Amino acid sequence: MYWKQARKGLKPLAGLMFMVAAFAEAAPAGISKEACFIDGVDEQLQCGFVSVPENHQQPGERRLRIHYAILPAITEAKKNDPLLILAGGPGQAATELAPMIARMFEGVRKQRDILLIDQRGTGKSHALSCDIEHADELIRTDDEQDLEQMANDCRQQYPHTDLTQYSTLNSIRDFEQVRSQLGIQQLNLYGASYGTRVGLKYLQQYPDSVRTLTLDAVAPPQVVIGPFGLNGSAAFQAMLRDCRQQTACAEQFPQLQADYQQVMESLETQGQLLETKDPLTNEPLTLRMTAGRFSSVVRMGLYSPFTRQLLPYAISQASQQNYQPILGLMGGTTIEAQNSIYLGLMLSVVCSEDLPRADSQLFASDADNDFIGGRTGEAFKAMCAGWVTDPVDPAWAKPVQSDKPVLLLSGSQDPVTPAAWGDLAAQTLSNSRHLVAEHASHTIAGHTCANKLVADFIETARVETLDDSCLQQRRLQPFVLNANGQGL
Repeated sequence: MYWKQARKGLKPLAGLMFMVAAFAEAAPAGISKEACFIDGVDEQLQCGFVSVPENHQQPGERRLRIHYAILPAITEAKKNDPLLILAGGPGQAATELAPMIARMFEGVRKQRDILLIDQRGTGKSHALSCDIEHADELIRTDDEQDLEQMANDCRQQYPHTDLTQYSTLNSIRDFEQVRSQLGIQQLNLYGASYGTRVGLKYLQQYPDSVRTLTLDAVAPPQVVIGPFGLNGSAAFQAMLRDCRQQTACAEQFPQLQADYQQVMESLETQGQLLETKDPLTNEPLTLRMTAGRFSSVVRMGLYSPFTRQLLPYAISQASQQNYQPILGLMGGTTIEAQNSIYLGLMLSVVCSEDLPRADSQLFASDADNDFIGGRTGEAFKAMCAGWVTDPVDPAWAKPVQSDKPVLLLSGSQDPVTPAAWGDLAAQTLSNSRHLVAEHASHTIAGHTCANKLVADFIETARVETLDDSCLQQRRLQPFVLNANGQGL
């Protein structure tokens, strides 16, 4: 999942994993392995650390401990090519996604282990998080923050860390060392959102280590991530069209786009102080609603078909000065999603690999919309000005070419990685197939039958035999019409 809103700092999920020292298994030199448990997974797993250089060009200098966890195959006669999960963000920790991954890929686990590795800078792999006060984050908004100073303050928390080494390619080098230390010959890769870029680069750098690759919500290296105005606007317009095409929605919210613009103009003039409750602590809280915060919550609501169904009602109510539905969306999406993002890793990646490739024309084009304008791009520019960067070589953006089996997945409603990006990546992947799910949004394996297709693909390593009829049978769900859930 790509970053959704510029914030002062994003705390990781705390206390997710604890190690059990009572059991240990023999492991190769340079790797630790012991039994562990993860909250939300009701079984014993295997976890450990692999030591890697912070700078792979200087192996004798500072080292990092890369954390991994293994969701074991259900069968004893398991295949020896596990599934490696490449988390999104940039800045998600793979092990913190374990409960969701266990549910999504239950079919894969019938035959194979699932390997989760915390990318350097996330989770238990030298996390680059920024300590902030949660309540302060909710009261203030991006419109009121000095984002450059925020990034600089975060950077100052890591005086002994070479932040230029927290890159996609170095992360892949780490993953390769984990693979080698675990004695795995080949991996099946599943990358979601930013993880698709990691997967493509993994395939490019270490093709012999990859058996199959699944890319869900594709972001090939040719594109720049960060400025998401146009993609968000296109998804918003699609939502408005869908509402107009449903009689009940069109009658209930006849001026939906005008309602949205009315709220934005009003909040641009004067923000609203709202009394609410902290979604994590349930303590009373005063929150400032501004145009930036409102548009960000709406954009985030487009990431899932389930929250998308609530947007017409929430926008309409906001136009009537009732922000409770928007606050509900904020508590259900914003806080939960952003708590899992490690801000330092996100900035090290985006500020070196993407923003240097964005020129003024790209920023201007991205800002040419009446949904969120250029807010996301401008926020990244400000934060990157306060971060240390090492711009990638222009060759970074070259298309990845391969004849390995690659399955590409997209959702027609995706507000951040449009299906066109999947088409772009597929052009140089000769043994690939791109499936687009109608009425699906970002990372479709989480809310469609695509997770079962991934399991089938990994089993056969053939894209041409996949039966995608379940994706084509999806239907647009009705929008919520009122507080009682009418319309569902």
